[in-house]
Amino acid sequence: VQLQASGGGLVQAGGSLRLSCAAPRMILSVFSGNPLGWYRQAPGKERELVAEFSNSGATNYADSVKGRFTISRDNVRRSVYLQMNSLRPEDTAVYYCRDNSTNSWGQGTLVTVSS
Repeated sequence: VQLQASGGGLVQAGGSLRLSCAAPRMILSVFSGNPLGWYRQAPGKERELVAEFSNSGATNYADSVKGRFTISRDNVRRSVYLQMNSLRPEDTAVYYCRDNSTNSWGQGTLVTVSS
């Protein structure tokens, strides 16, 4: 399954960005039931979970982004989003979306937060 991530860019600390990840070729009934997540990888660091939908539809967040980031999805559009507010320089990373049920990854989108 091809996942297409977009929305990254350069933003000042305190600003906001909204990332999008689309799976236009996925069958709607499959997409709506799949656990999807956002991960990120900063330079020199391992890839880490940012936010995800579990199999039950519950949301989970990394402690470092709780209260600032919100994951959402639009099943009709076969898309998952990550609204990022109050961005910090330490949020700088390449952000990836992932279908957790198939371990399929999107291509990544770079987020750079300047101080």
